[in-house]
Amino acid sequence: MELEKQYLQEWKKSCIKIGTPTNLLAAVTAFFPVLWLCISYDCWPAFGLVMKAWGMVALSFAAFYVVEPISYYAALGMSGTYLSFLSGNIGNMRVPCATLALDATDSQAGSLQAEVVSTMAICGSIFTNLFFTTLAALVGGVVVSVLPPFISVGLTKYAAAAIYGGTFGNLALKHPKTAVYSLAVVLIIKLVLGPPAWVLILLSVFGSILVSRFFFSREKKKA
Repeated sequence: MELEKQYLQEWKKSCIKIGTPTNLLAAVTAFFPVLWLCISYDCWPAFGLVMKAWGMVALSFAAFYVVEPISYYAALGMSGTYLSFLSGNIGNMRVPCATLALDATDSQAGSLQAEVVSTMAICGSIFTNLFFTTLAALVGGVVVSVLPPFISVGLTKYAAAAIYGGTFGNLALKHPKTAVYSLAVVLIIKLVLGPPAWVLILLSVFGSILVSRFFFSREKKKA
């Protein structure tokens, strides 16, 4: 156990050493196309306009800056978190793949085995994603155009919801009490009080963490 903790600490140090500069580099280079356009065509936007656009984005997605890293960490692990935020498609691709891999291997969240398993699953999903995304870009439009309308509508509008539903159902079977809060209680709050979306996000994510912690502590005391 002590040896595993030592290896886990070394693993995390290596993840931070590689993952932090890599993600920061990706964040910086994301501005290169915009800078190239502005320099090439001399079309620099006013600073006030840039801040207004940033404010609109922040109002819509600021809650995710805090919620996603915390809520996804248990499934992704440290290396998986770096990989996922670098590659994207976290909720609809990386988390389901990592969660199912952990379930299939009976890996305990936070262990070295879980870190390795989730990393392998996420790497596999990234390569698969790149292949099929490239394939879809080349022939996807042609394929979708010949499909019946109900299939094309289902693929474009309900695919993400189906993935979330499948992931939730898989975890709900293992943690039904937490699932009741995550879905039923939050849904009731939505229908009765109608709070803003960011409030529901905070209630569902952090509330589920607290509920899970409560049941875990109670079961541990009984044991």
